[in-house]
Amino acid sequence: MSKLVTIYGGSGFVGRYIARRMAKDGWRVRVAVRRPNEALFVKPYGVVGQVEPVFCNIRDDGSVRAAMMGADAVVNCVGTFDAGGKNNFDAVQDAGATRIARIASEQGVGAMVHLSAIGADAEAESGYAASKGKGEAGVLEHMPTAMILRPSVVFGQEDEFFNRFATMTRFSPVLPIVGAETKFQPVYVDDVAHAACMGIKGEASGIYELGGPDVQSFRELMKEMLGVIHRRKLMLNIPFFVARPMAWVMGVVDTLSLGLVPQQISGDQVKQLRQDNVVSGDHKGFSDLGIRPTATEAVLPDYLWRFRPSGQYDAIKESAKNLRAH
Repeated sequence: MSKLVTIYGGSGFVGRYIARRMAKDGWRVRVAVRRPNEALFVKPYGVVGQVEPVFCNIRDDGSVRAAMMGADAVVNCVGTFDAGGKNNFDAVQDAGATRIARIASEQGVGAMVHLSAIGADAEAESGYAASKGKGEAGVLEHMPTAMILRPSVVFGQEDEFFNRFATMTRFSPVLPIVGAETKFQPVYVDDVAHAACMGIKGEASGIYELGGPDVQSFRELMKEMLGVIHRRKLMLNIPFFVARPMAWVMGVVDTLSLGLVPQQISGDQVKQLRQDNVVSGDHKGFSDLGIRPTATEAVLPDYLWRFRPSGQYDAIKESAKNLRAH
């Protein structure tokens, strides 16, 4: 019987790449999610019955325990950007992560990988970063040999970073950005999954900060994205002192409209954007795992082409223009 890994949040952006890699390696994969019927797309990652979505609410001991039954390794990919509600920062990223580690320890699970974030710090001003820091402490208290991954902003086909801003360019002549000079080190989703799989197989443990090969400012990343999608937009840097009240107003509108007008940026995200999101050098990284990280330029055109003015026909129109010019 092949080994079994339970991936909490395994149908999410990073989780699905880990699930695909582990299935390819011959493991049985249990994808523990709140809505299994929305995670059926993971089943073809393996042969029939190899990858199975199951229901799990990480706020409940019994639910977490049931999803972990018989697992040789566990991965926690569950995260949230919601400061309020039942599935808030503390419930998911602190208590939820700690619960998974405690039950993994009780059940004698051999390996655990926990997905955190650069900037995780229990003392951070940002609620998101503070809950990530507390979650790490909870995981290490119960599973001291766990592998903790702290990626910078993660990019890839289903990302909520480049896709989101590229979508905005379709409707607005202006691209507003908060913290234009804040530095990022974008990391490719499958590189993060590769690192996680090493932890699952017991080949690595400890804290790893994961950043891609390039450090760029927010403005530079948007400029690169605009180049890929062949659009010219005016980039408007919104100062932090303007962004904070703006985020508050957006939150009120989101609440009053019952989510019909979603909040584009929260006050907590404004706090996060004050800090550079790059590896500190205080922890291990990709080089210690023997992984060579992928650059944005190698991947962005593969999935952002659909935001070009003529989509897949953009290159054909461009070459036709050149022929007419000659």
